[in-house]
Amino acid sequence: MTGSGFDQIFPLGEKNDTFAQYFIGQSYLAPLTSGSVPVANVSFEPSCRNNWHIHHGTNGGGDQILLCTAGSGWYQAEGEDPVSMEPGTVIRVPAGTKHWHGAKADAWFSHLAFITPGEGVSNEWLEPVTDEVYGKLPKNGANA
Repeated sequence: MTGSGFDQIFPLGEKNDTFAQYFIGQSYLAPLTSGSVPVANVSFEPSCRNNWHIHHGTNGGGDQILLCTAGSGWYQAEGEDPVSMEPGTVIRVPAGTKHWHGAKADAWFSHLAFITPGEGVSNEWLEPVTDEVYGKLPKNGANA
């Protein structure tokens, strides 16, 4: 997708209908690889974010890696300040960490996402990030 300052090198993908129940707003999913380390480009329309969730795994598995490739978004782990994500930002989310990520209110956002392989790798979807919580994020895109 191009225009409005949102140029990305990976495909936008299809509407993420399979996981729509775990998102507020519209997201898109473009699988890039499959196999033992699936990698996907996930794109979010402005204000779209996923629910709080936890990736589980043992023996090295379950860490999530997020690599921002376009736009501007947020990542937040429970009990921590939100982190502003811009192209080039890389976040490692250790297995067992409750967190969420999504677009800023006025920007599209894309990241590559993958989970490190291991044993017992699974995802646990939790409650939505409410409008009240999301609305308290800085409007200018700076770190909180």
